[in-house]
Amino acid sequence: MTLTLTRPDLIRSGNFINGQWQNSKKNEQYPVSNPANGLVFAQAANSTADDAKLAIEAAYVAFEDWRNLPAKARSQCLIRWHKLILDNSEDLARIMSFEQGKPLAEARGEVAYGASYVDWFASEALRTYGDIIPEAVQGKKLMVVKEPVGVVAAITPWNFPLAMIARKIAPALAAGCTVVAKPAEDTPLTALALVVLAEEAGIPAGVLNIITSSRDRVSDVVGVWLTDSRVRKITFTGSTAVGKILARESASTLKHLSLELGGNAPFIVFEDADLDAAVEGLMAAKFRNGGQTCVCPNRIYVHDSVYDAFADKLTERVSSLKVGPWDRDDSQIGPMINDRAIDKIQQHVQDALQHGAKLLTGGERIQNAIATGPNYFAPTVLIDANHNMQLAHDETFGPVAPLFRFRSEQEVIEAANNTPFGLAGYFYSNDIKRVWRVSNKMQTGIVGINEGAIASETAPFGGVKESGYGREGSRYGLDDYMDTKYLCQGNLS
Repeated sequence: MTLTLTRPDLIRSGNFINGQWQNSKKNEQYPVSNPANGLVFAQAANSTADDAKLAIEAAYVAFEDWRNLPAKARSQCLIRWHKLILDNSEDLARIMSFEQGKPLAEARGEVAYGASYVDWFASEALRTYGDIIPEAVQGKKLMVVKEPVGVVAAITPWNFPLAMIARKIAPALAAGCTVVAKPAEDTPLTALALVVLAEEAGIPAGVLNIITSSRDRVSDVVGVWLTDSRVRKITFTGSTAVGKILARESASTLKHLSLELGGNAPFIVFEDADLDAAVEGLMAAKFRNGGQTCVCPNRIYVHDSVYDAFADKLTERVSSLKVGPWDRDDSQIGPMINDRAIDKIQQHVQDALQHGAKLLTGGERIQNAIATGPNYFAPTVLIDANHNMQLAHDETFGPVAPLFRFRSEQEVIEAANNTPFGLAGYFYSNDIKRVWRVSNKMQTGIVGINEGAIASETAPFGGVKESGYGREGSRYGLDDYMDTKYLCQGNLS
């Protein structure tokens, strides 16, 4: 398994600060491993608090010129960046697959998906409209304008190493903000390659800065950004536990926060659902990226009258999934990101079995002639799941589908909402009245109705309750990077 690229120069090991690629201040690096075989294949800069401060300084100095650049000029930078991403999509996909593990077909899809945010916000940069408020008193003009919040710190996860950082950087730059970014320690190379292309697109020095660090140094790097008053916004995708730390530690400077945090998504199959469509929707929602997404269904509720039929159909589909490394054309499920992820999945499955679940397929770590590495787990279906199991309360973040039985609409709505999380929820029904009833009652920021693929650059993405706040994508996503200013001009009579 080798990584061959048309443009090897997209692989970078240093930080990008103030328009320059440079080593960390301590000139230290940390290893980047391929999850398919566990082998180290690259190095990345192991940054410190000093590097984080340099990035802030560069972004802060660049902010005034960037915010005053006409919106059309900022838009054109993003348009050029979008084209370069598409032109180099195959290399970006290969880098992503190599460091994250997802099959190449999925990686190609993520490149296109991430690029769509750059394209969308290139257009939205031209639409940061304000308002004229009707005069309340003669001789006064009341106006509203929108201004960029300032320096934005973007912190992104490993599961979508290109899409997550693109959908944070693109609206920030469109709004007129400057950026300091830190990708996940497991998957830094995709983000660094994306920044190589941003530099080629003509984004000025200091406007976009990115640094990397090992897991041991994350708190040092991010801690600087949380306490420095020049950073005016934190945007983070990751766990709820870390999101709470960011909210608490940034409170001293009252920064804007966009937090896209953990989920515990319910997937409900009512008795009047099209079962074949529901199975296909669940396959798309649950097994994308090997189940390693925050909107993956974690609790699958199936009505008692169709439970057995649905379980049979689902098991047939899941047992046919091909597990293997990214470079096999038929791979549908790649390796999990690391051994900690595998350990959690195994723990959830064993706990479920001990609490009465029955295994229909999968349920074990696998290693064979195709899936030769240490981090593969067989796609799994469990039946007779109940709420005494760990997987009912904690995201499994893997290819495990537990089926819960229900008998009434009220019962399943109460169960679906009985969680501190509220990112996404799904349900299948052909009853139009039920569609509106259930949509209104689901306590989630996103609802998939007879649909498993819910993400779009044109729609707002985000949650409620302990799944965070703020929205990414859509016209609402641009507002999260802007302040609203009210202007009152008097003595005009």
